[in-house]
Amino acid sequence: MNRLSVALRALVLFFSASFCLLAAAQMPVPPEVAARSYLLLDVTANQLLAQKDIDSPVEPASLTKLMSAYLVFDALKAKKISLTQTLPVSPRAWKMPGSRMFIDPKMQVPVEDLIKGLIVQSGNDATVALAEGVGGTVEHFVQLMNEQAKVLGMKNTSYKNPEGLTAPGHTTTARDLSILATRLMHDFPEYVQYYAIKKYRYPGTPSTNDTNRNLLLFRDPTVDGLKTGHTDAAGYCMIVTAKRDFPNLNGGRRLLSIVLGAASENARANESQKLLNWGYTAFDAVKLFDADQPAATPAVWKGKANTLKLGRPEAIVVSVPAGSASKIKTQVARPEPLVAPFTKNQQVGTLKVTLGDEPVAEVPLVALEAVEQAGILGRAWDAVRLWIK
Repeated sequence: MNRLSVALRALVLFFSASFCLLAAAQMPVPPEVAARSYLLLDVTANQLLAQKDIDSPVEPASLTKLMSAYLVFDALKAKKISLTQTLPVSPRAWKMPGSRMFIDPKMQVPVEDLIKGLIVQSGNDATVALAEGVGGTVEHFVQLMNEQAKVLGMKNTSYKNPEGLTAPGHTTTARDLSILATRLMHDFPEYVQYYAIKKYRYPGTPSTNDTNRNLLLFRDPTVDGLKTGHTDAAGYCMIVTAKRDFPNLNGGRRLLSIVLGAASENARANESQKLLNWGYTAFDAVKLFDADQPAATPAVWKGKANTLKLGRPEAIVVSVPAGSASKIKTQVARPEPLVAPFTKNQQVGTLKVTLGDEPVAEVPLVALEAVEQAGILGRAWDAVRLWIK
């Protein structure tokens, strides 16, 4: 929780905008990545730095459990369940094949331990126990998963189960997984700390089954999540996020790597590490404006205030090829004239960022403060001024 930046906590306000792509002419060449598809996202800047086949359908394997966790965290946030509440282990959960936490029907397991079992052991038994505890039945929980995918904008995802075992039609894409992973970190900062746990086992279960399969948690101290997955059909998959200190960025700079269909457990870790290291060295993160700092203060008509402050509630950061920050140019695109009223956080314009003449990013700008409509005389006077203008 304490490792997430303020910028990440506010990310949902502009993640609904499309990914901002650096112009091909300016893009550093990414390393060779041995995977069916991959993606590297600068979460702090909300920019896609590298990609391959990110809209191709793939089997998510245990990366499915990110959505299962999303629904569990949402139920915790809504106080429908609690971390200390115990849940029964049904015969269905107990008999789940594949990765397991090794719980059985004689147990009543606290929700927090089931969450750790889902994340650290990638336990299919823990996942089903949580699905039944939150959704009543596995089938209803899967329905909730698909509904949530639509809400998040995961347009090419279809869930058939909560744990990720191979099933016809159980597919997603690298792009959709990046949306899910980013929203998970943003929406539930108090719970994503579980993804950094290196070792855990429930009392009475095998001591050999205690190690997180995310090898980068043990190799790279800046890595703090998120999830691995593997089936014969999916290959070896991995979603990794890291946060490293960076000049002029309070709270650090967060990157997210997704590698799907690697050849082995070690290969997915190596390829993910390769992408992260390349992203941090090939690109500079440049802060253009602080949180709540106006990027523009244009005139307002028919309002109680004469100007409108446009900016972001979080710092505006862009990623550019290393050494090219001096070439950044910005331009604000907005409606004209601006006629009150405006509500706080209402999107009003766009900050267009270019590198030389090449587009880098487009960042939605919102009203940092509300501007109420003026009285009858004020509106009438501005109406005359607008007509003359």
